[in-house]
Amino acid sequence: MSTAEPTDRNLLVEALTDALREVSGLSVLFSQTIADRLGIGSTDLETLGILSRDGPVTAGRLAELTGLTTGAITGLVDRLERAGYVRREPDPSDRRRVIISWNSEREAELLPLFASMQRSMQQLYTRYSDAELGLILDFIRRAAAAAQGEIARVRELAVPAAAPQEGSAGN
Repeated sequence: MSTAEPTDRNLLVEALTDALREVSGLSVLFSQTIADRLGIGSTDLETLGILSRDGPVTAGRLAELTGLTTGAITGLVDRLERAGYVRREPDPSDRRRVIISWNSEREAELLPLFASMQRSMQQLYTRYSDAELGLILDFIRRAAAAAQGEIARVRELAVPAAAPQEGSAGN
Protein backbone atom coordinates (compact mmCIF):
# COMPACT_ATOMS: atom_id res chain seq x y z
CA MET A 1 0.00 0.00 0.00
CA SER A 2 1.55 3.29 -1.03
CA THR A 3 1.09 6.65 0.62
CA ALA A 4 -0.65 9.36 -1.33
CA GLU A 5 1.43 11.95 -3.07
CA PRO A 6 1.21 15.40 -1.52
CA THR A 7 -1.35 17.54 -3.28
CA ASP A 8 -1.53 21.27 -3.52
CA ARG A 9 -4.34 21.12 -0.95
CA ASN A 10 -2.27 18.98 1.41
CA LEU A 11 0.59 21.44 1.15
CA LEU A 12 -1.78 24.36 1.66
CA VAL A 13 -3.37 22.74 4.73
CA GLU A 14 0.08 21.99 6.14
CA ALA A 15 1.19 25.59 5.58
CA LEU A 16 -2.04 26.89 7.13
CA THR A 17 -1.58 24.63 10.15
CA ASP A 18 1.99 25.87 10.59
CA ALA A 19 0.90 29.51 10.20
CA LEU A 20 -1.91 29.09 12.75
CA ARG A 21 0.52 27.52 15.23
CA GLU A 22 2.91 30.42 14.68
CA VAL A 23 0.27 33.14 15.13
CA SER A 24 -1.13 31.32 18.18
CA GLY A 25 2.31 31.20 19.76
CA LEU A 26 2.98 34.83 18.93
CA SER A 27 -0.37 35.79 20.45
CA VAL A 28 0.61 34.03 23.68
CA LEU A 29 3.98 35.81 23.67
CA PHE A 30 2.35 39.19 22.97
CA SER A 31 -0.08 38.63 25.82
CA GLN A 32 2.75 37.63 28.14
CA THR A 33 4.72 40.74 27.13
CA ILE A 34 1.75 42.99 27.97
CA ALA A 35 1.15 41.14 31.25
CA ASP A 36 4.82 41.52 32.19
CA ARG A 37 4.62 45.23 31.42
CA LEU A 38 1.60 45.55 33.73
CA GLY A 39 3.12 43.37 36.44
CA ILE A 40 0.34 40.78 36.29
CA GLY A 41 0.13 37.19 35.11
CA SER A 42 -0.87 36.30 31.56
CA THR A 43 -3.96 34.45 32.83
CA ASP A 44 -4.88 37.60 34.76
CA LEU A 45 -4.58 39.63 31.54
CA GLU A 46 -6.65 37.16 29.53
CA THR A 47 -9.29 37.31 32.28
CA LEU A 48 -9.36 41.10 31.92
CA GLY A 49 -9.92 40.53 28.21
CA ILE A 50 -12.91 38.31 28.96
CA LEU A 51 -14.37 40.91 31.31
CA SER A 52 -13.84 43.80 28.90
CA ARG A 53 -15.38 41.80 26.03
CA ASP A 54 -18.23 39.98 27.84
CA GLY A 55 -19.00 42.44 30.62
CA PRO A 56 -19.60 41.72 34.31
CA VAL A 57 -19.97 38.05 35.26
CA THR A 58 -20.26 36.00 38.40
CA ALA A 59 -17.13 34.46 39.83
CA GLY A 60 -18.55 31.03 38.94
CA ARG A 61 -19.10 32.04 35.33
CA LEU A 62 -15.59 33.49 35.18
CA ALA A 63 -14.30 30.11 36.38
CA GLU A 64 -16.22 28.42 33.55
CA LEU A 65 -14.95 30.88 30.94
CA THR A 66 -11.32 30.54 32.01
CA GLY A 67 -11.38 26.86 32.94
CA LEU A 68 -9.94 27.70 36.34
CA THR A 69 -11.25 26.32 39.59
CA THR A 70 -13.37 28.59 41.75
CA GLY A 71 -10.50 28.65 44.27
CA ALA A 72 -8.07 29.80 41.59
CA ILE A 73 -10.57 32.44 40.44
CA THR A 74 -10.75 33.77 43.99
CA GLY A 75 -6.98 34.27 44.04
CA LEU A 76 -6.95 35.76 40.54
CA VAL A 77 -9.75 38.21 41.36
CA ASP A 78 -8.01 39.10 44.63
CA ARG A 79 -4.86 40.03 42.67
CA LEU A 80 -6.75 42.00 40.04
CA GLU A 81 -8.84 43.79 42.66
CA ARG A 82 -5.72 44.77 44.65
CA ALA A 83 -4.19 46.09 41.41
CA GLY A 84 -7.39 48.08 40.74
CA TYR A 85 -8.35 46.28 37.52
CA VAL A 86 -11.61 44.71 38.72
CA ARG A 87 -14.37 45.29 41.24
CA ARG A 88 -16.43 42.80 43.21
CA GLU A 89 -20.07 43.76 43.55
CA PRO A 90 -22.98 41.88 45.10
CA ASP A 91 -25.30 40.30 42.55
CA PRO A 92 -28.54 42.32 42.81
CA SER A 93 -30.63 39.21 42.07
CA ASP A 94 -28.80 36.93 44.55
CA ARG A 95 -26.74 38.63 47.25
CA ARG A 96 -24.89 35.35 47.95
CA ARG A 97 -23.20 35.67 44.56
CA VAL A 98 -20.57 38.18 43.57
CA ILE A 99 -20.34 39.92 40.21
CA ILE A 100 -16.85 40.64 38.89
CA SER A 101 -16.61 43.71 36.70
CA TRP A 102 -13.80 45.36 34.77
CA ASN A 103 -12.72 48.72 36.19
CA SER A 104 -12.97 50.80 33.02
CA GLU A 105 -11.07 53.63 34.73
CA ARG A 106 -7.90 51.60 34.13
CA GLU A 107 -8.63 51.34 30.39
CA ALA A 108 -6.57 54.44 29.60
CA GLU A 109 -3.54 52.64 31.02
CA LEU A 110 -4.07 49.52 28.93
CA LEU A 111 -5.14 50.92 25.56
CA PRO A 112 -1.75 52.37 24.58
CA LEU A 113 -0.17 48.94 25.04
CA PHE A 114 -2.52 47.48 22.43
CA ALA A 115 -2.79 50.52 20.12
CA SER A 116 0.12 49.67 17.83
CA MET A 117 -1.09 46.09 17.35
CA GLN A 118 -4.57 47.40 16.61
CA ARG A 119 -3.17 49.80 13.99
CA SER A 120 -1.14 46.98 12.43
CA MET A 121 -4.22 44.79 12.19
CA GLN A 122 -6.33 47.62 10.75
CA GLN A 123 -3.68 48.10 8.07
CA LEU A 124 -3.70 44.37 7.35
CA TYR A 125 -7.50 44.37 6.93
CA THR A 126 -7.22 46.88 4.08
CA ARG A 127 -5.55 44.18 1.94
CA TYR A 128 -8.78 42.15 1.81
CA SER A 129 -12.19 42.67 0.24
CA ASP A 130 -15.32 42.64 2.37
CA ALA A 131 -16.09 39.14 1.08
CA GLU A 132 -12.60 37.92 1.98
CA LEU A 133 -12.86 39.49 5.45
CA GLY A 134 -16.20 37.71 5.89
CA LEU A 135 -14.58 34.40 4.97
CA ILE A 136 -11.67 35.02 7.33
CA LEU A 137 -14.10 35.94 10.12
CA ASP A 138 -16.08 32.75 9.53
CA PHE A 139 -12.88 30.69 9.64
CA ILE A 140 -11.68 32.34 12.85
CA ARG A 141 -15.03 31.86 14.58
CA ARG A 142 -15.09 28.20 13.57
CA ALA A 143 -11.46 27.77 14.68
CA ALA A 144 -12.30 29.38 18.03
CA ALA A 145 -15.26 27.02 18.48
CA ALA A 146 -13.04 24.05 17.61
CA ALA A 147 -10.43 25.25 20.12
CA GLN A 148 -13.08 25.64 22.83
CA GLY A 149 -14.24 22.09 22.15
CA GLU A 150 -10.70 20.77 22.36
CA ILE A 151 -10.05 22.66 25.60
CA ALA A 152 -13.16 21.04 27.09
CA ARG A 153 -12.10 17.62 25.78
CA VAL A 154 -8.60 17.87 27.27
CA ARG A 155 -9.97 19.10 30.62
CA GLU A 156 -12.11 15.98 30.83
CA LEU A 157 -9.17 13.62 30.31
CA ALA A 158 -7.88 11.74 33.31
CA VAL A 159 -4.68 13.26 34.61
CA PRO A 160 -1.83 10.76 34.09
CA ALA A 161 0.17 9.70 37.10
CA ALA A 162 3.30 11.80 37.44
CA ALA A 163 6.46 10.08 36.25
CA PRO A 164 9.20 9.79 38.85
CA GLN A 165 11.57 12.74 38.72
CA GLU A 166 15.22 12.13 37.92
CA GLY A 167 17.09 11.64 41.16
CA SER A 168 13.93 10.71 43.11
CA ALA A 169 13.74 7.67 45.33
CA GLY A 170 12.09 5.72 42.52
CA ASN A 171 15.18 5.92 40.28
